[in-house]
Amino acid sequence: MANELDEINGPSNDSGRDIKVIERQIPVTVGWGSTLFEVMLWVAGILPGLIFLFMKINALAYLRKLQQKIQADASQIDNYLEQRVVILQNVVGLVQRSVDLDKDVLKSVAAFRSGINPANDGERNARAQQVDQIYANVNVAFEAYPELRAHAALADAMRQNSYLQKEITAARTLYNDTVSQWNSDIFAWPTKQIVAAKAGYTTRIPFTASAEIKAQARAAFF
Repeated sequence: MANELDEINGPSNDSGRDIKVIERQIPVTVGWGSTLFEVMLWVAGILPGLIFLFMKINALAYLRKLQQKIQADASQIDNYLEQRVVILQNVVGLVQRSVDLDKDVLKSVAAFRSGINPANDGERNARAQQVDQIYANVNVAFEAYPELRAHAALADAMRQNSYLQKEITAARTLYNDTVSQWNSDIFAWPTKQIVAAKAGYTTRIPFTASAEIKAQARAAFF
């Protein structure tokens, strides 16, 4: 029997494909079959019905606990983002005194410093991407003026920013792993999916790279 996905003789895409995350939350639903399943358990006897009832209680507790983990993972990203904004604010101040930096960069950092906490997943992702853009603008000035590299405080701040960016990447990975677990579990039929549908749960949207970061990844480094 031939392979269904034949990498030798099958069609291939030599030009590659730019993968994008779909910004859509899918609600959990169940059909009449799930209702019939529950009814049949009770018809079969009190014990099967009670066992499934306790299974649903445990499933609800598990999903609520998983929601709290998603919140905790998201909060960790927020903490790193806030630290990064503080560092960028210091960097902008140092650069501003040394060279003529775009005033919009300073305004952007100040705006983020006063309101870093996002309202939802989509806003958190958007703000993270905007912080990336602010850093890119600061880095342009940093690269354009070699004399800034001799500034000890500035060099240290840039190192701290690089460290925090790695921590944000690790935190995003952890968050996305938890979101992936959530998106999988809420469709685990019968128990979790029935509970998720009755609770009105939906899938969660993972973190994505900003357009600027994607463009930099495609650029030639050497």
